[in-house]
Amino acid sequence: MSDTVTLPDGRTVPALGQGTWFLGETPSRRADELAALRTGLDLGLTLIDTAEMYGEGAAEELVGEAVAGHRDDVVLVSKVYPWNADAHGTVEACRASLRRLGTDRLDLYLLHWRGGVPLAETAAALDALVRAGDVLGWGVSNLDVDDLLELDGVAGGLGSACQTDQVLYNLSRRGPEHDLLPFLRERGVATMAYSPVEQGRILGDPALRKVARRHGATPAQVALAWVLAGEGVVAIPRSASAEHVRENAAARDLRLGAEDLAELDAAFPPPRGPAPLEML
Repeated sequence: MSDTVTLPDGRTVPALGQGTWFLGETPSRRADELAALRTGLDLGLTLIDTAEMYGEGAAEELVGEAVAGHRDDVVLVSKVYPWNADAHGTVEACRASLRRLGTDRLDLYLLHWRGGVPLAETAAALDALVRAGDVLGWGVSNLDVDDLLELDGVAGGLGSACQTDQVLYNLSRRGPEHDLLPFLRERGVATMAYSPVEQGRILGDPALRKVARRHGATPAQVALAWVLAGEGVVAIPRSASAEHVRENAAARDLRLGAEDLAELDAAFPPPRGPAPLEML
């Protein structure tokens, strides 16, 4: 397990970052959410993922407040709605995100999922943002192998253009292991795993709890350590409290052994064949 993942363009990013889905939407929780994000930054979880979709910009505004004064230490990732992802809309959406985030650039800007706009048009718009300096690199989210093959043909090669594919991947969502993850690794494209603990739904599993007890860890830490053990994988768990962020950060020090992995495989079997990419 490495603490960093190298992108195709040579930049390194933290393997464990912070997600922000559902953050920024409840004023009474804002102080706790800001404390959580800032605690993560202090602990080295300096990649923060957000999107114009999250609270219709509210999460981006929260992130902007959290990183104020520390922008150069943070890897900021945001995403464009598919219906905004045409030649003009991509640029406008990106610059609206930049205003909400209070920054002049994004480290990564992703197509949130595929919609009706041709991938060639979106890729060209994202390239234009890179040339303008608004975006340092771009990627996609929720795209499966067929989509990526099409993108490969219009973007000049995935390894030279698309930096990451952000997908649903965790112990209970192992479908990407059959073909998508090998496809991305072969091309040097990073996998960004969202909902790496399945929004908490898997944490009561007996096998996961057994492995956690063996290590004196929590089930969430085991689930995160399992994701982080994957080659070229970045995990972006969402946390709304500083205590939860500290728990997540400690997962970087957890090493799962052969017995642990065998028990987890029995409880959460790997895929036997190809399966459609799942989304939340």
